[in-house]
Amino acid sequence: QVQLVESGGASVQAGGSLRLSCAASGYIYRPIFMAWFRQAPGKEREGVAAIFTGSSETYYPDFMRGRCTISQNNAKNTVYLQMNNLKPEDTAMYYCAAKFALGWSLIAGEYNYWGQGTQVTVSS
Repeated sequence: QVQLVESGGASVQAGGSLRLSCAASGYIYRPIFMAWFRQAPGKEREGVAAIFTGSSETYYPDFMRGRCTISQNNAKNTVYLQMNNLKPEDTAMYYCAAKFALGWSLIAGEYNYWGQGTQVTVSS
């Protein structure tokens, strides 16, 4: 059973930066895609970034492109999300997710495994 444990969430001022970590374990074969999602109160969960673990190729939706970077350290089975120039609207619970199916996606329903989340709060 794949287990994902996020860390790194914090309260920061607008304009600040954070690096979130997601430690993965419990698998024999590495998930094909790892991703970060976020969910603010009263809003749907939305994809922030995805990485193809085989090549480290990445994908970002337009609203996050240029403000965050997803990366991985295979030796540590860890995926990171570096976020810069944080805005109050980035306040949300951030979740790490994994899937074994082929195909780029930032649709939450296509990811099979989820962490418990880490809270990011950005104040103005």
